[in-house]
Amino acid sequence: MTHQERLSAPLARRIALAAQGFATPRPSTPVGTRQLRSTMERLAVVQIDSVNVLSRAHYLPLFSRLGAYPRDRLDALTDGRGVVFEYWAHEASFLPVRLHPYLRWRMAAAATEAWGSMNRVARERPDYVAALVERIRDGGPLRAAELGEVRPDRPGSMWNWHVGKAALEYLFFTGVLTTRGRTAGFERVYDLTERVLPAAVLAQPVPERADAVRELVRTAARALGVATETDLRDYFRLSPADARTAIAELTDAGELLPVVVDGWGKPAWLDPGARRPRWIRARALLSPFDSLVWERPRVERIFGFRYRLEIYTPAHKRVHGYYVLPFLLGDRLVARVDLKADRKASVLRVQAAFAEDGVPRAEVAAELAAELRLMADWLQLDDVAVADRGDLAPDLLVAGVSPG
Repeated sequence: MTHQERLSAPLARRIALAAQGFATPRPSTPVGTRQLRSTMERLAVVQIDSVNVLSRAHYLPLFSRLGAYPRDRLDALTDGRGVVFEYWAHEASFLPVRLHPYLRWRMAAAATEAWGSMNRVARERPDYVAALVERIRDGGPLRAAELGEVRPDRPGSMWNWHVGKAALEYLFFTGVLTTRGRTAGFERVYDLTERVLPAAVLAQPVPERADAVRELVRTAARALGVATETDLRDYFRLSPADARTAIAELTDAGELLPVVVDGWGKPAWLDPGARRPRWIRARALLSPFDSLVWERPRVERIFGFRYRLEIYTPAHKRVHGYYVLPFLLGDRLVARVDLKADRKASVLRVQAAFAEDGVPRAEVAAELAAELRLMADWLQLDDVAVADRGDLAPDLLVAGVSPG
């Protein structure tokens, strides 16, 4: 039996944080396109979400790792210039264009695996779908709102797409279309993939599914540092069978190292190239959709931090708030805050603030207050105000945050 290295839980935590970019100090000079591209490449998947109570989700992971940066620089990378592309990876996501060939098996499978209204419009109205492709080919990029279709009357449904939106999403899922960018209201602008992605990327041969999945697992392993099978599978939402086969093959090839992590209670694998820092000196507020925390069981296993997204929980049943961000200090998640950007009043509102048990509250509050001010400046808000909710709120007041 091959000897498996044993990692202490603190070391595994530091490895995971380093893999996600938190072992590197934030730039001391203005952040440019190079740092943004490097961070996007490191993470490989940056999840997209439409909730805008604080900021669109894809802006926040870059801020967490790099600090204040010009958001228009990130817009320039995501507006269809062939640097990153948008697709279903870990939910809707931005990914480096190098990964496009490795997701074409998913695009091919989407022709039969599309769900709901996408499947229905492809099956029942193929001529309509084909006509949309020709309309975009002849007329250029298109928004769903420009089709003039009427949405079905299904109040409360997240997926009450009109037939045109369903057809565009089917074509996006199958890879015929991609996004040329998004409007100020976050609506997709669809264009032919062949007109958006670099010709060199499109010319690459389509890998066999097994080869593509291996590359996705390999990429996930680099982004995670140390991970269980579920962690590796979840990063690109792979099937259990595909992931297990790829993990076994990469292990046999020495590209993944089986390890035992104290306290995890599950088999784990280590990226051979992962950094093993002796300490982490990070300070960051983390979006609920950040790849460090999006898999909640992993968060609990690594940080001992139970984290749930309560956006869809009725207000009277929420424990911590609507849009709650964990606060990373050093190598621990030490607090959580419910944040809202009140753009009309130009205030970053801390609607609730909670400390984890046993943390040095004054130190945590001081560091959190500094990070909140940095975020407010980045969001072009004039002030930070904390409401009287949560056990850390009084400490934030002492640290100089305004009441409100």
